[in-house]
Amino acid sequence: MYFFHSKEIWEQFPQLVPGVMYVKGIMPNADITSRLAPWIRKAKDRFSKGQESEFPEVVAWRKVYSKMGLKPSKYRSAAEALLRRLRKQGTLPHLHPLVDLCNAISVAFALPVAVLDLDKVDSYLEVCKANGSEEYLAFNGEVEHPREGEIIFRDKSGHAHARRWTFRQSKLSTVTDTTTRAMIISEGMHETA
Repeated sequence: MYFFHSKEIWEQFPQLVPGVMYVKGIMPNADITSRLAPWIRKAKDRFSKGQESEFPEVVAWRKVYSKMGLKPSKYRSAAEALLRRLRKQGTLPHLHPLVDLCNAISVAFALPVAVLDLDKVDSYLEVCKANGSEEYLAFNGEVEHPREGEIIFRDKSGHAHARRWTFRQSKLSTVTDTTTRAMIISEGMHETA
């Protein structure tokens, strides 16, 4: 299993700084509640200085989304969407211990963090422009086909595991109670990434 960005992505976004981690031995019943609080507190402390849309990390992703031809206030990076939810509701959803931890780290650093079940990814994961034939499984169970040129996370079988780069992850590779191996991906676009 390997992860990479296409040459075209590097050429268009040379400021990209990715980080990837492989995790195995995942326990769905792990109690991580106490480990979430410091990260959530760090994110909430940042709100005293301004809204998430003003954070340098979020501003950088908004510029990327504009460059992709997307309206940044309609299509937010995963980090911005989580920060917005945290600011408005005061909490984050509880989904799975590993996902909860990654979401807390995501809001603390205002960076998108994807967590994918590796047993649902075929051979590799490439961040690239879609050719239009890829299949994306939405959370409502519908199969969608990202438009040609849309930036996706694609595997060898042509499954799109994320759409609009960091906007939405596929249900196909969502971490569940049966997940034992995962890939964690974070990408920064801001100047100090």
